[in-house]
Amino acid sequence: MATLYLIPVPLGPVSPDACLPPDTLAVARRLDHFVVERAKTARAHLKAMGHPQPIQALQLSELNEHTPAAAIPTLLAPLKAGHDVGLLSEAGCPAVADPGAALVMAAHREGIPVVPLIGPSSILLALMASGLGGQRFAFHGYLPAKEPERSQKIRELEKTARRDRATQLFIETPYRSAALLDALATTLSPDMFISVGADLSLPGQLIQTRSAKNWHGQAETVKDRLVVFGVGI
Repeated sequence: MATLYLIPVPLGPVSPDACLPPDTLAVARRLDHFVVERAKTARAHLKAMGHPQPIQALQLSELNEHTPAAAIPTLLAPLKAGHDVGLLSEAGCPAVADPGAALVMAAHREGIPVVPLIGPSSILLALMASGLGGQRFAFHGYLPAKEPERSQKIRELEKTARRDRATQLFIETPYRSAALLDALATTLSPDMFISVGADLSLPGQLIQTRSAKNWHGQAETVKDRLVVFGVGI
């Protein structure tokens, strides 16, 4: 039976050989059917992975936030026809904080085997390097961008972290990361820990964990950088 392979990609402009094991690259190179978040980005990833076929000859179907739910079953057609398919995200692991999860669920409903391959996950890398509790944690995606909703959510996360002794993880885009770090330092109790993981696995990565009071005035540290934040005790 054909298989849906979940293929991680680098988190930024680095060689795939630096962060993907040979077995993952071998699978990506032998496939000619893919479901991807954005075709242009996926072609660049596959070219960098050394795919032996002409990149324009590969069959790429897009699945992103604009894909209607009714269209997802049609993406399984190559699998039902006997072709193995690779699922790629824009960066990191597919189906984790990623629209590809809908295709994985559709495959399970049809009894199609799903095989996750090894590669970088910004969420787990940030958790590993944070020093915060890894036994219990939750990922919240993006926090509200505007006030007062953002500060309200931050206070809720602190309450949850203290009550459950669980690390709270969330991500922010480069153009809002500095504002979010400032809001965290201002809103959280001074003794709460904030972990910052920016540009993870890339040459300029930043990984630091400090108490909220020691992040005051340091927002420029993460300006224009993709950041995974962690909050814990």
